Amino acid sequence: MEITLRLTAQETEALRTRAELEDRSMQDVARQAVRDYIESHNRADLLTRVLDEELPRYAEALERLGR
Repeated sequence: MEITLRLTAQETEALRTRAELEDRSMQDVARQAVRDYIESHNRADLLTRVLDEELPRYAEALERLGR
């Protein structure tokens, strides 16, 4: 699937610079950035869900430990 990504001139130049430094295409760098973003947010969402589900179970014990 193709998408169009509109970047500012500053963003485009930063992407071009990064791609040149890594000897990669701008597309490769942008695609990696999207994958990294999705992966990091998926982990954060999972952690939030686990904490929301498990923390109440141990709330009393954690409160006692905090005293």
